[in-house]
Amino acid sequence: MSSIIKRELSKQKKMLHPNSRKVRAIAKKSTKAIAREHTKQTGTVKQNLLREKMLWMIDHMVPNICPYTPQLTAELIERYIARNDKEIQWIDEKNKLPGRKNQSHASRRDILRMNKERELDDYNGCGIEIPNILNSTQCEMLREWDGDVRWLPNFTFRRFGKRHVEELTAQRENTKSEEKLSKKQQVTEKSSSNENAVEKNDDKKEEMYTQKINMETE
Repeated sequence: MSSIIKRELSKQKKMLHPNSRKVRAIAKKSTKAIAREHTKQTGTVKQNLLREKMLWMIDHMVPNICPYTPQLTAELIERYIARNDKEIQWIDEKNKLPGRKNQSHASRRDILRMNKERELDDYNGCGIEIPNILNSTQCEMLREWDGDVRWLPNFTFRRFGKRHVEELTAQRENTKSEEKLSKKQQVTEKSSSNENAVEKNDDKKEEMYTQKINMETE
């Protein structure tokens, strides 16, 4: 019996039948309270994990680059996935020492390996959730963040995976090509406009010269 049910039953002045409406109402109230507490704890855990990830990213980002390119973002995430490799290797080497009968830190090693496998699956699939450092505003915001979870709602998050590198790079190249083509068209149009202006000016000069000759002849 949960502490909430015990507390509610202790408030009652008389014994209640197990199948009474009052008992069912207390049980329902207890279930909701437990669910709320579970949701709160789960949210806190997720928030702390996200905070740790973001602080790690801040410590390992290349200085003076904002926004991040798709290639740099991929490199950063791959380093993040491999962040515990040295610890896993250390545990494995420690357990290989002669005379050791029990596996030391085996549970810790297993947890780290499972986390890495899950993150690799995400990276190769739908992507890993990160602050959108491909956006200059979000990138600067992350660099200046002090780790206070109260500011997390101000961040824009996105999933970034291996497939996004090629997709975003192709998009950027297309954008650059379109910008170059637009500039080229503007230069061509300006040049054409200048040529037309010169031709009109020449025609006007020729017309004025012809008029002058005609006047002198008369």
